[in-house]
Amino acid sequence: MAAAGEVSVGRDKYRSFMYGEGEKDTVWRLGSPPNYDVVNKLFEEERTKEWPEGSLEEKVQRLLKTWEMELIHKVRPEDQKSVHSQKFCASTNGMRFLSRKEVMAIGGYNAFLQTKLPPEHRIYDPDKETLESGMATFLTAFPRGFAIEVLDVYSGPPRIAFKFRHWGYMEGPFKEHPPHGKRVEFFGVCIFHVDEEMKVEKGEYFYERGNFLASFLSAPAAAAAAATEAASGSGCPVMGGN
Repeated sequence: MAAAGEVSVGRDKYRSFMYGEGEKDTVWRLGSPPNYDVVNKLFEEERTKEWPEGSLEEKVQRLLKTWEMELIHKVRPEDQKSVHSQKFCASTNGMRFLSRKEVMAIGGYNAFLQTKLPPEHRIYDPDKETLESGMATFLTAFPRGFAIEVLDVYSGPPRIAFKFRHWGYMEGPFKEHPPHGKRVEFFGVCIFHVDEEMKVEKGEYFYERGNFLASFLSAPAAAAAAATEAASGSGCPVMGGN
């Protein structure tokens, strides 16, 4: 079996563990491997870095994209090959670590958008969303997908620290907010603690949650929402939040 940072046989240029003999028994959420052609096109058109194949940066970017794919589309934990089967856990902005079972139960979007903000001030409330509703919300808002790239890698295994950029175009509604067609993006820092096979044992994400969610709103509402999040102390402790 290929390590998580290596290229596996398949039809996606940027993700491993989607096709081939090793995936013949994989249970896919939608019945078959996802097609990333549309978001790959957005990624290729607007990425700011193009890493050489086999470089540390390319391997980390592949690992990040592969884990996001497996989290969303692979139903069974045993089918996820980019993370450690027993040890994996993840946290966002210094909040408590969630086990893989917890992350899979609530879904990647809800895990990533955990917050200490009072419910009445939440633009998006992960505590009230399900795995399915979270996916539907962002798939609707981003018809062309939500691209991600690695901008810099600060340290190599076993403690990989890197900066990333996530972006898409709000060409569909976000909850009750109408589409504005503009780019929505955020930057973050992540630390992947990996084993000798480059499988992630622990992931730590840091980013400005409030600024990201405020990007879905009109300008006056966005400014007010970002200020509320900053005042709450629930922003990113690494990227300049309180």
